[in-house]
Amino acid sequence: MNHFRHPPDLDPFASALDAVMADIAISVQLPPGLHAKAGGRYEAIRDFAERPGSPLNGRILRFYPQGSMAIDATTSTRGTDDEYDLDIVAALDLDPHSGPDAVLDLLYRSLEGYPTGQKVERQTRCVTVRYADRMHVDVTPAVRLGHGAERVSHIFHAHPDKPASEHFHVPMNAYGFAEWYRARTPLERRFAAAFNKRLHEAYGMEVRADAEVDEILDQVPIIVKAVATVALQLLKRHRNVAYAGATGRIPPSVMLSCFAGQASQPGLPLTDMVIRMARTVASALRAASARRERIKVVNPVHPEDCFTDRWPENLAQQDAYAAKLTDLADGLAWIKQHGSSLEDIQDWLRERFGGHVVSTSVRRFNDRTGRAVQSGLHAYTPRGGLYVPSRPALVGVGGAAAAAPARASAHTFRGGRRW
Repeated sequence: MNHFRHPPDLDPFASALDAVMADIAISVQLPPGLHAKAGGRYEAIRDFAERPGSPLNGRILRFYPQGSMAIDATTSTRGTDDEYDLDIVAALDLDPHSGPDAVLDLLYRSLEGYPTGQKVERQTRCVTVRYADRMHVDVTPAVRLGHGAERVSHIFHAHPDKPASEHFHVPMNAYGFAEWYRARTPLERRFAAAFNKRLHEAYGMEVRADAEVDEILDQVPIIVKAVATVALQLLKRHRNVAYAGATGRIPPSVMLSCFAGQASQPGLPLTDMVIRMARTVASALRAASARRERIKVVNPVHPEDCFTDRWPENLAQQDAYAAKLTDLADGLAWIKQHGSSLEDIQDWLRERFGGHVVSTSVRRFNDRTGRAVQSGLHAYTPRGGLYVPSRPALVGVGGAAAAAPARASAHTFRGGRRW
């Protein structure tokens, strides 16, 4: 399939659909203020865990982020709009063959009584610190092996209600995977500047309107660097909404991150990247089912580290998720090809990305369009065309240049009903 690439001097969100998709991603993104707070909590948890008198005093070699936190792809957790799950590895100076139950209990005891946490809970592979502002940090204990690449480790699986015979060690190289992902998704300067400017403005942080790319990159912390990462966040949000009411395990984020790294194509417009990624995952799931196998996705830098060891449980689960991804990709592709008014596609977007998030995103999009029209800059019409100033000398209400809409073709969305 041929994909349109924006020339480097164009706005990455010149397409109205790309602009709305970016606003949805911003609505589920870890806000800039919490992004900074997460770093402080990361350090505070380590300081508490290795305080004098702690069972791990002198035994923590390093703390480092893993998963979404390591690749800047943190997204609000399943069924929520403002709760964030951050993942930390605690590399410990212990025997790599230590009993899983003992290691997890040791970490739990070192974090009991954590002063600013609402609650500390021992899980099957980690210890969770929950905060009153709905952020929680999962701390996974790991012990580095004496061989292999840097930070190749064991983590520990011990369900509290299962016998010791069902506890085991799990190979892991989260650090190596994050390095692989970052190499596959390099900084896209114009996209990063445009996206992070919008992200910071959404949370009331001013960025000069006429700032150039380099000035924006200097002004704001660059939280998201590549189109693939924002597409990954949108895919994760779609999964979270699709499985909001489900019990049991859902398609793992790290599996989606691996496919995002494989499918990354710098310079691709955002919606095209979401479509490409959704089709890539769906195709792999269907191919596994055609072989009558459950999909197996492994860490590309450490194949013993299996990303799909706990999901799917059967072929029906992977077929169901493949169908959801195909529905998403087909719908977005139809909108791109035929065009639809924002009013026409709102319900479809809400079903796939969540009602509150889409409503917030549409309001933000409309506010930005209104300001652009008032200031005489180009903006989107409700049906996908561009507003452009009718004549430089023509002044409208409030002294702003009057704007006239460019023609947009009539169309309807293909959903189950017509608007």
